[in-house]
Order: sequence, then structure tokens, then C-alpha cells
Amino acid sequence: MSSNVPIAGSNITAPTPQNTPLTHAPIAAGLSRPTVPDISEDKEEDNDDDDDDADALREQALAMVQGKLAGLIGKSSGYLESLPVEVKLSVEGLKGIQVKHHELQNQYKRECLELEKKYLALQKPLYERREAIINGSEKPTTEEITAGEQQSLKDDEDYTPVPKENIVPSAIPEFWLTALRNHIGLADLITERDEGALKHLLDIRLSYLNEHEKEYEGKPGFKITFIFSPNEFFENETLDKSYLYQDEVGYSGDFVYYKAIGTDIKWKEDKDLTKEYEIKKQRNKNTNRTRLVRKARPTESFFNFFNPPVPPSDEDLESGKYDEEELEDIEDKFQLDYQIGEDLKEKIIPRAIDYFTGKALEYEVMDDDEDDYEDLDDDDDDDGRFDDDSESEVELAPRRRGPPKGRGGAPANAGNVNPEECKQQ
Repeated sequence: MSSNVPIAGSNITAPTPQNTPLTHAPIAAGLSRPTVPDISEDKEEDNDDDDDDADALREQALAMVQGKLAGLIGKSSGYLESLPVEVKLSVEGLKGIQVKHHELQNQYKRECLELEKKYLALQKPLYERREAIINGSEKPTTEEITAGEQQSLKDDEDYTPVPKENIVPSAIPEFWLTALRNHIGLADLITERDEGALKHLLDIRLSYLNEHEKEYEGKPGFKITFIFSPNEFFENETLDKSYLYQDEVGYSGDFVYYKAIGTDIKWKEDKDLTKEYEIKKQRNKNTNRTRLVRKARPTESFFNFFNPPVPPSDEDLESGKYDEEELEDIEDKFQLDYQIGEDLKEKIIPRAIDYFTGKALEYEVMDDDEDDYEDLDDDDDDDGRFDDDSESEVELAPRRRGPPKGRGGAPANAGNVNPEECKQQ
């Protein structure tokens, strides 16, 4: 995935011989690990209390170590300054090589972007065919249905094929609304009020920006277009969201987001889904007469997606207009906005039918994936609280895992699949 825009220009760097003091870190300096009293049969009742105390001590020690290490980051140890001149020249030479490597990486990502454009053009007839079937303007062919049934049998051996005697054009109601609601992140953004408008969604399309257009400031990027049928909520037939990249790749070797541009929605009277209206009674202090005043306030809505967050200016950052908590909140909004754009581009548009049927959910990596869990200590397995069934030789089936976090992909048992070498991260 492409990197996010850094909100506050931070100069924090990772610990290296240059910025780590020569003295030992707290761990190496002999920070003792909390010990747990031996467990005896006579003190089994105190076991849980001892474990809780030990866990609390470990957490306190870990927090202290992490705090001290964080204070070391970015500080020069004097190591590089102490090197002989000849060695310093070698270090500078390596920096020059790194500059050339960065230039090649930038060229590589540019070529990958062109390759994405090429294959999007090849996929366009498939997307047009999909749109025609979804909206009922064309009927699926027998060949298409047979291929789909074969895939359904692979996914579910108990699948029963549908009779094919009466193949006619038949629109799929609420296709895109269902697909969007089956995406974990978007489901939280779509309110009940939004559903009425999203039922009119005919298609979602991907295109790449023309860098020569003035609106895009000569920067690369992509655009997501939502096509709507006439509806009671807004006048627009299309709503766009464009994501612009910076000219060069970032330190990680990926494109870095520059900003996003959304369509100005032309809401019909009293139909703005991004606002809630309330009637308040006001009293005139002089005449004591009352009147009713109608006020609007912002509210949660999927359609706020088309009004992207604006990054704070350099002047605001330098003046300290925003405190740390406010900057973190802005950065969270940016991350969510770009994540939605990436998921629409990389997951929902290319695999819309899988999100409609719910198949894609099998490959979605939830927030509480395995990376968020720790292995229990070996001692915990021997404390007698959990007994193995020695008579049982049943082997549990492996859990079906999804692709790496942040990307769609084939299941782990998909066999020999060619890697996507030029995936825009």
C-alpha cells in the first residue's frame, strides 16, 4: 500500500551506531527480570495472585525500558564523528550509492504504474460486461454461468447448480450497496440514511489520473468514480474521489500520498445526508416573542468520503496551532481516507462479486489477527490447569487464513500462483 502523508514533519530516526549512545541500553545494563515464586502443592491457591503480580511487574519494567529507549532515538552518540577521515569518505560514498538506488526505485514504481494502466485497459471490457449484467441491460451467457458454477463448486462442494432453462436479463437489486456493506471498513461508515441513496448506485469505476491536467498539478494518482441513477437526494450523476501521489517515492520505496480531491455534492433541498437538522425555539429578549429556527449540524455519513480531510499548513504546524492529540486525530482521518481509497481500488472494484456474496470476508484479515497475540510461556502449559487428552489423536484442520494485511489475494492453499511483482503498495 502507498504510504500516508506525514502530518507533522518529524525527524525521528531509528537507533543506529550514529544516534545510539555508546553506553549499554537498560536491558543490557542488567535490568533483572521479575521472578515468580516456585509453585508448590501447598500453595496452589496463591498461584493466580502470584501470576498477576508477576505480569504487573513485567508490564512496568517493559514500559520503563521502552520509555528510556525512546529517549535515545535521534540522539548522536559521537560514533560517526569519531571515525577517521578515510572511513567518513566511504560512508559518504555509500550515501551516494543509496541516492542512485532511490532513483531506480522511483523509476521502477513509475513503470509499475504504467503497467497497472495497461492491464486496467485490458480489464475494461470485463467491467463493462459486469455492469450490464448487474443493471439488467444484458443477460449472462451459458458459458459465463457454467464458469461461475464451477467456481461455486470449488468453494462449496454442496453447491447445487441453478436450472438454466430461462436465462433472461435480470438486474441484481442493491448489488453495490450489499458489496460495500460487506467490506469491514465501509460497513462502519454507511448509515441507515445513506442506504436510500446507495441503492441508486449503478457502478464503481477506477481510472488513472492524467498528470497533464491542471487540476492534478502534474502528479500521478488514481480516481474512483461512483455512477448513480436519478434519485431524490442529489443532482450529480457521478461522484468522484481522486487520490494524488507525490512526484517521487518515499523512503519505503512506495508512492506517498499527496492529497485527495472529492466531488462537491449538489444536494437537493433537505436531502443532505451529511447533516442533521433540528428545530429550536428562540425568544426575543426585548419583545418576548418566540420564533422557530432550523439549524443544521454535521453528522456521520458515507458521503463525507467525498469531502476529504485537509492537511494542516506548514504555518499552522510551526505556530503550534494544533496540539499533539489534534494532530493524531487529523492523521487518523488521513489514514482512514486513504485506506478506503486503496481498498476500493485494490479489493472492491476488482472483486465486487466476492464482496456481494460475502466470499471476500473469508480473506479479510481482522484487526485481531495473529500478530496481536503472544505465545504463552511453556511454564503456563505445565501448570496443570489445562490437560491434554492423550487418548485423542484427532488432528485439527488448519484454519483458513486470508492474504497479508492490507492486500487482497488467494488463500494460503492456492498452489503455485505467480506473485504480483508490480503491485502498487
